[in-house]
Amino acid sequence: MVRVERGSGRLYGVMLVLAAVVLLVDQLTKLWAVSALSGGERVAVVPPLIHFRLLYNPGAAFSLGSGSTWVFTLAAAAGVAGILYTARRLTSTAWALVLGAMLGGAVSHLGDRLFRAPGPARGHVVDFIDYGPFVGNVADIALVGAAATLMLLTLRGVQLAGAPAEESA
Repeated sequence: MVRVERGSGRLYGVMLVLAAVVLLVDQLTKLWAVSALSGGERVAVVPPLIHFRLLYNPGAAFSLGSGSTWVFTLAAAAGVAGILYTARRLTSTAWALVLGAMLGGAVSHLGDRLFRAPGPARGHVVDFIDYGPFVGNVADIALVGAAATLMLLTLRGVQLAGAPAEESA
């Protein structure tokens, strides 16, 4: 019988701490944006590259699927569950950091979907960092950075977990 070894509890903890940091920073910056920015107003930060502009996004990236907010709620919940389940096997610090950033971003977006207007499972994500054609938030930065790093780790052959251990039947 083949049994998959459980990963490091320390690495799981690293992942959870990073996820909490991403969640906290994202929610605090969104709280600031909602209180300090008015709808549509652009505030130059690094002209002409970066501005602050408050938007409420009911959809996914680029506001795609704005009529299907509940689908994104379910997808975020499934992503959170999948990361928590998969991370039990962590034996790589790099993967712990990738999954932590993804988990923090996904939990933050899930919180927006569940607790922001117009209501549960239909809430809009607060976006405020305007990069020209894109407007996002700290969770988006964490998710995109983690996705790029995930691709690099995969291309380099870095394993999420060690090889399965043999166990006699």
